[in-house]
Amino acid sequence: MNSLPPISERDMRRATLCQLLHWLAIDRVQPQVLADTYLQAIERIDAQLNCYVDVRGSLVQEQARTASKRRRDGVIGRLDGIPVAIKDNFDVAGWPTRAGLPGRLVPAEDDAHTVARLRASGSVLLGKTNMDEGALGAVTDNPHFGATHNPWKHGYSAGGSSGGAAAAVAAGLAVAAVGSDSLGSIRIPASYCGVFALKPTHGEISARGLVPAARRLDAVGLLARGVDDLTVLLQVLAGYDADDARSRRRRVAFDLPDWEPGRLRAGLLPDLAAVGVAPDVIAVFDTAMTKLPRELGERRTVDFSDWDFARTRRAGLLLMEAEMLGTFAADLADTAHPVSPRFRHMLDYAAHKSAGDYANADRVLDAATLKMRRLFSQVDVLVLPTTPQGAFPLDGPVPDSIADLTSFASLAGCPAVSIPMGTLPDGLPIGLQLVGARGSDLRLLELAGIVAATLDAEPSYPAIA
Repeated sequence: MNSLPPISERDMRRATLCQLLHWLAIDRVQPQVLADTYLQAIERIDAQLNCYVDVRGSLVQEQARTASKRRRDGVIGRLDGIPVAIKDNFDVAGWPTRAGLPGRLVPAEDDAHTVARLRASGSVLLGKTNMDEGALGAVTDNPHFGATHNPWKHGYSAGGSSGGAAAAVAAGLAVAAVGSDSLGSIRIPASYCGVFALKPTHGEISARGLVPAARRLDAVGLLARGVDDLTVLLQVLAGYDADDARSRRRRVAFDLPDWEPGRLRAGLLPDLAAVGVAPDVIAVFDTAMTKLPRELGERRTVDFSDWDFARTRRAGLLLMEAEMLGTFAADLADTAHPVSPRFRHMLDYAAHKSAGDYANADRVLDAATLKMRRLFSQVDVLVLPTTPQGAFPLDGPVPDSIADLTSFASLAGCPAVSIPMGTLPDGLPIGLQLVGARGSDLRLLELAGIVAATLDAEPSYPAIA
């Protein structure tokens, strides 16, 4: 009989996925209690934040009861009983896949590949999270479902387009979350909300059943309250899917996490201000770098004078807008459930571009691949802020440069991790980004764990009690 004291509601909501797996394994907490704790927190708090667009408590409790039975029977999945949130551009059988749009009301027939993997692992699916309209944005201020507020400061952006997912994790309304990242849509909200995120190597996790933004850029992204949680989620979800044209079949395994810090070569940009990083972000970044004298090994200044961050980000955006003309053709024509003027305007912009314009934008992906090869022949990891600025007021102007620092990894197909690196003068968190060569996901996560432990900069979760 377990004689340990009961775990408080706050401690359950602040715990990492790995901690909760331990408590579940020793019967310190039960899946039904855990699910009820998160459902009650969502009911009490989410009206302030607007993280979720669809939560079905009876289905959550049913999943938790089934997880409890599996644990009693002794045959369990890797994530059995862990409550996870899903961004609302992934198919979940029996639920509509709204993708942030008003007219998508027909329930999906099948689970997305990622959702099926989560179910097979025993995860308890809490609900679908808010996002930018069509995943075309970095704010999560949705004209149909409302804005998601940053859990650390009401009235401020949670980032996007996976803002609902990141805010839910930070606020203790989900243990972890799955979202999508095409130009930074996982890492941007992770930076603004003070959580951990991974955009894997392109194709490592199947995107089948994800509403596409741009198939050559789309990646399934992961959000959690610890680096080890990301590693567990990656190992559960990664793998070849023959039904996804862009799924990556590895001839060799992931590079093993065997970097020696003393031999590590870390690349840093020569002048963050020159690429538009705000002075307060530079100050936090510089402070973080002083705390990592050994962890980053040999530091080398890398030449990015041939890489225009803003121009290449805009090229990626054009690829997204052009592909969305086809993906959302029915939504654009649906007069009963009209899309917003902003969304229509952005897609109209692509409609008036020529095939040559699209081809030129597409060539940027090849340029990014070549840049990536040259870069990682000189260094093992690129270290830079995740975002050029911190979270901003929802009722103010939206910076154009939000995705400037995240777009390189997306265009090059590289893995990238965002971890909390400190706090800005306004009290809001800001992220540090580590980018590695294709296939270096596990090595990157190992390094992120070392850096995160040294910085010890993650906020005290949950953001709202």
